[in-house]
Amino acid sequence: MSGKNQYVVRNGDRWSVRGEGNSRLTQTFDTQREAIAFGRDIARNQESELRIQGRDVKFREAWSYGNDPYPPKG
Repeated sequence: MSGKNQYVVRNGDRWSVRGEGNSRLTQTFDTQREAIAFGRDIARNQESELRIQGRDVKFREAWSYGNDPYPPKG
């Protein structure tokens, strides 16, 4: 993977996108759907992963848009 993984995270009653290792949020949205669409575009552009946090604060999904060899090494 060449870019930073992107995370869709709960932010109070809203949803935000944050790049891995960043302390600041990239952008905040009213709905999770909007945040996922925005994060997906960034992840595709950077050939990285998008990880989505559920309402229970656990990450429920991860989508890979980078070089994801199959089968994995090791």
